[in-house]
Amino acid sequence: MAFTRATGKHRRPSRLTRTTAQVAGVAALTTTGVIGGLAAPALAADAAVEQTGLTKAISIGDSLAEQIDAQAAAQQQAADEAAAKKKAEAEAEKKAEEDRRKAAAKAKAEREAKERAARAAERKRLNAFVIPVTGSYVSTAYKASSGLWSSGSHTGIDFHAASGTSVHAVGAGTVVEAGWGGAYGNNIVIKMNDGTYTQYGHLSSIGVSVGQTVTPGQQIGLSGATGNVTGPHLHFEARTSPEYGSDIDPVAYLRSHGVNV
Repeated sequence: MAFTRATGKHRRPSRLTRTTAQVAGVAALTTTGVIGGLAAPALAADAAVEQTGLTKAISIGDSLAEQIDAQAAAQQQAADEAAAKKKAEAEAEKKAEEDRRKAAAKAKAEREAKERAARAAERKRLNAFVIPVTGSYVSTAYKASSGLWSSGSHTGIDFHAASGTSVHAVGAGTVVEAGWGGAYGNNIVIKMNDGTYTQYGHLSSIGVSVGQTVTPGQQIGLSGATGNVTGPHLHFEARTSPEYGSDIDPVAYLRSHGVNV
């Protein structure tokens, strides 16, 4: 059986055209979920069902369309705000990561600078020279003549020092002799880091041993009056070798290393 379009007074094309378009719009909006949350009574209040002879059409009023538009706008605004928030959070995290990276780099640079300064200070300290008896002075000069010495002249210098006064290594080096030295009494010989040798004689006490490394200003013994002496003092020599007879001017030696004697 075939259907035919109604004619005459039953035909209302303008109404059908309008409601058909509105039905299509409602179908589309319903599919996307825009009006999914509208209450059924509100839809019923603004929609009218019409019998056309072909199908049922829903006529949507202006107020419902405005509600649909408002809801769509609100959803779009919410989506925009969520996207903006996500973007802001990502940018904040990126900035925080960059700040952490810069802080770590700065801390590393500062740490390395401190380490370099510490190493430089240590090198300077190890290369420094000091007087062997703090606050003392030379009581007998180098090459002074006297029958007290087998060579006929003084092979070193004497520093005034009461018995038991601290005696210090004048610089960094390694102990090559520590013990009895004949006329020198208890003595210590140190091979300095620059290849020269220093000797400390007439000690009352020895505080280091052969093979031990020493640093500038380190206490190595106590002054005394052991060996060939007329009274307590420190006999100090500078040498080109550890052997007797290779002596050089101790005052010039110490001054060349920055020690005011």
